[in-house]
Amino acid sequence: MAIDEENIIEITDEDGDVIKCELYDIVEFEGKQYALLLEADSDEEEPEVVLMRYTEEGEDVYFETIDDDDEFNKVQDYIESLEEEIEDEE
Repeated sequence: MAIDEENIIEITDEDGDVIKCELYDIVEFEGKQYALLLEADSDEEEPEVVLMRYTEEGEDVYFETIDDDDEFNKVQDYIESLEEEIEDEE
């Protein structure tokens, strides 16, 4: 996987480890935006996808952990339905 250095962000996991991720896509759901991030340092063929809430305030951009399990599951289901639509079109 080619990595675009301009789209690399660093996030800190719950253990305090810094993970480099590539911004893959931003999806809007129920009036909020969510970022799909791919682990940039992953050796796996299909790197893990990290889902975070995405907000912009002026020129500042924020990636926030989704702590609400219900919100996370709804967004995850929505994204999976989008993937199914794309597969059906192919």
